[in-house]
Amino acid sequence: MSRLPAAGTPGATRPLAAPTEYTRRVDILVIGAGVVGCAVGYELAARGARVRIFDMRDIGQGASRASAGVLCPHIEGHAAALLQLGVRSLALYDAFVARVASDAHIPVEYQRTGTLEVALTDEDAARLRTVASRHAAAGLEHQYLDGRAARALEPALSAQTAGALLVPSHGYVAVPALNAALAAAAQVRGATLERARPVQRIARGGSRTVVTTSDGDVEADAVVIAAGSWSGAIEGQPAAVPVKPIRGQLLHLEFEAAPVSRVIWGADCYLVPWRDGSLLVGATSEDVGFDERATVAGVHDLLDSACELLPPTWAAQFAGVRVGLRPATPDGLPVIGPSSSQPGLFYATGHFRNGVLLAPLTAQLLADLVLEGRTAPELGVTTPERFGL
Repeated sequence: MSRLPAAGTPGATRPLAAPTEYTRRVDILVIGAGVVGCAVGYELAARGARVRIFDMRDIGQGASRASAGVLCPHIEGHAAALLQLGVRSLALYDAFVARVASDAHIPVEYQRTGTLEVALTDEDAARLRTVASRHAAAGLEHQYLDGRAARALEPALSAQTAGALLVPSHGYVAVPALNAALAAAAQVRGATLERARPVQRIARGGSRTVVTTSDGDVEADAVVIAAGSWSGAIEGQPAAVPVKPIRGQLLHLEFEAAPVSRVIWGADCYLVPWRDGSLLVGATSEDVGFDERATVAGVHDLLDSACELLPPTWAAQFAGVRVGLRPATPDGLPVIGPSSSQPGLFYATGHFRNGVLLAPLTAQLLADLVLEGRTAPELGVTTPERFGL
C-alpha cells in the first residue's frame, strides 16, 4: 500500500472506548477518501482516534469529482427527512470549514451568497410562488422576485426569466479544495491516508475487525464503509449495501469575470460561480452503471441548458468536464450508522447528490456514536438496519 497524495438499531451499539491518557488509542479504518470519508476520518482523528483512510484511487476521485459543492437543502431536500438532515448539516458548515481550513493551512473557497432558483416559463414561476408560500409558512428567509426584479439582481439572466426565488442561506463550497483540506487536516490530526488495492472482505476476528485486500489483512477496532458507489462490492457485510451508481457530468467553464454573483438554479441545470471567474455547470443524472466516461450528449445538454438560462455562457471558454458516480439508495436517504448485526462495522455511504452538504453532520454523528456512544435522532432515519445491514 502507498500513501495517497496529500492534497439494527443504532442504540444497540456499544461505543468504543474513547482514547484517554490511561487507555490505548482506538484504531479505526475508514474505507473511502472522498469528501464524506475524509470528513469522517478527520473528525475521528481530531477526537483522538488512530485513523487510517484507505482508497483504491487518489483523494476525491469518486462522486466528489463531479460535485459542484452546492449547499441548498431547501432545493435538494425533496423528502422531509432529507430536508431535515440538510438543514442541520448546513448549520454546521461555517464552523466546519473554518476548523478544517485552519488545521490544514489550506484556504477553502466557501460562499453563503444564496441560491436564485430561476423560472423561464409562467408555469414554472407559479411553482416557485407555491414554494415561496411554503417557505413563508416554515419561517425560512426568502424572496420571490418577478422577472424584472430577478434580472435587476442578476443582469446576465435570460430575458425570458419569468420569476425567481432567492434563498439567502444557501451557498457553495469548492469541493477540490475542501477535499484536499480535509485530507490534510486529518493527517495533521494524526490520520494516515493510503492508496490500497480494493477492499475485498470484512470479517470479525475476536474483538477486532479484519479487512482483507490483496496487499494483506488489516485489523481495527472499527471499520467505516464510506466507499460511495463501490460500498456494495465489499464481501463479508451482513448484506450488500444497496447503492446504485448514477453518473454525473459537470462542466467547467471560464470567463474573465463570473457573470453571476450567486448559485443559479434552473429547471435543467445549475450554475456555480467561483471567485476566479470560473463557472461550474451541473449536472447530468445517468443510470449507466460503473461507466465514468464523459459523453457528447451530456456536454451538449448541459451547455444548451446553461446558455438558455444565462446567454453570456456562449462566450465562455470550455475548460473541461468532470465525471463522477453518485451512490443512490432505494429510498433516497444516506446510510449512516452501525451495522445491526456485525460489531465494529459502521456505514457512511449512499449520500447520492448530498454528500458534500451532509459531510459535517455525517462526521459528527459517527464520531459521537463510535467514540462516545451518543445516538442522535437522525440515525433513526439513516440506520443501515433498514437494508438488512
